[in-house]
Amino acid sequence: MGLFIQDAFAQGAGPPADPLMSMLPLVLVFVVFYFFLIRPQSKRQKEHKEMVAKLAVGDEVVTAGGVLGKVTEIGEQFIGVEIADGVRIKVQRHTIGTVLPKGTLKSV
Repeated sequence: MGLFIQDAFAQGAGPPADPLMSMLPLVLVFVVFYFFLIRPQSKRQKEHKEMVAKLAVGDEVVTAGGVLGKVTEIGEQFIGVEIADGVRIKVQRHTIGTVLPKGTLKSV
């Protein structure tokens, strides 16, 4: 049979793959996810939690819905926010998005 077509012989298999080297890509993907997704998100959550804990009466805030106002009362779960003269609303603590510098509302 070897006259016109060459015989194909199986090549010798190399040494068996190291199990540690086969897991390396998975470990690298997890490390990349940790540094680019998980770590920054937990840092943002920690900063937001500290910001909400430090709220005081008189602080000017922006809620997650974009409402600007001044903190008038602070409760366990809710915060009273004055959004106009004599107009007060209650919002949940965690919906406070940003604490503004003093005097920002007067310039708006």
